[in-house]
Amino acid sequence: MRLKAWFGLVLLCYINAKAQTVVPFRDFNNFFLTYENGGFKTLEIQPVKDYKAGDEFVAYIDTRGNLRLYDGRQRKDITNLNVEYQVSDHLLGYMIGPTLNMWERGRLQTLTYFGRNFLVKDSLILFEDTRFNTLNVYWRKNTMPLATIIGDLYVPTTVGENIVVFKDNGNLYKVFHEGLIYEIFSWSGAVDFQLGTDILCFNDPTTRTFVAFENGQFTDVESQYMRKYKAGRGFIVYEDLNSNLWYYCKGEKILLTNFISSFWDVKDDVVVWGENNYMFTLVDGVKVQIANFIPSAWEIKNNTIAYRNIMGGVSGVVNGVSTEITLLPDSEFKIFGNSILVKLFNSSHLVLSDGKIYSN
Repeated sequence: MRLKAWFGLVLLCYINAKAQTVVPFRDFNNFFLTYENGGFKTLEIQPVKDYKAGDEFVAYIDTRGNLRLYDGRQRKDITNLNVEYQVSDHLLGYMIGPTLNMWERGRLQTLTYFGRNFLVKDSLILFEDTRFNTLNVYWRKNTMPLATIIGDLYVPTTVGENIVVFKDNGNLYKVFHEGLIYEIFSWSGAVDFQLGTDILCFNDPTTRTFVAFENGQFTDVESQYMRKYKAGRGFIVYEDLNSNLWYYCKGEKILLTNFISSFWDVKDDVVVWGENNYMFTLVDGVKVQIANFIPSAWEIKNNTIAYRNIMGGVSGVVNGVSTEITLLPDSEFKIFGNSILVKLFNSSHLVLSDGKIYSN
């Protein structure tokens, strides 16, 4: 048993090492670099034309127009043809004419030769197939049609990281999750669905209740409509008619504040809100004050919050731990994984990663 446990630990460490966060940027020489494992690595010395990055990799168009990809281990040439491409934290989708291709963890695959519009999310790729006039989804190495559309094809805007809401020809709303399709209701009007990861929420026009969908089940969270709501990774946050702000997760509700929030936002594992000119978040079910003012700008992703501090510089909160990154004003910032990249006025860069600050 000890040998098995040790082997499992080694395997877990190996997997985590293979999934390093890539933090790409252009430096003051216009070289294309990335931060990883406490250091900086040059990917290209010639100016790149464009790049898009998720947590696990960066895809970019090099100076010759080639689409390339770097996943923290090796650089890979994808194609030297003109492409339209999108990335998520884990997937790359790219079109050469009507041919839609994808990359996932080192594996290339063609999804259709009759593609048109497509959308890439963390765990799925949604796309139109004009050959059969179908709306299709790629999920876990498999492709399946969601609906055959009579009339004009469309890609729904109600798409989460691993969950999709769409409407068939009979105005029947359906949800795709974990390879299965569930019926919601038939309704001719518009419905505001908010989708995250493994969960969605909406005001149900047929029952007049506020509903959450998770684990294949629909649950009435509240007996009346809610004013505003958003979904994160396995939880939802909503504002009731009395302006109270609530957090719902796995059947449990937490009152975040009964003061009127000046703002609030949700993404991935993070919720932030303003209360009495203070900024707060929730860490392991505990309300935590981030700042004693309302920042002029902020970004949230995964377990990380980056915001403009009182001096105009940048501070970060990772897993509830606050760090002042710089006091230099007008610095730009962006989150990759749980690392924060900061660009200073002189085009030098700082990275907050694992509680330490690195500079190039």
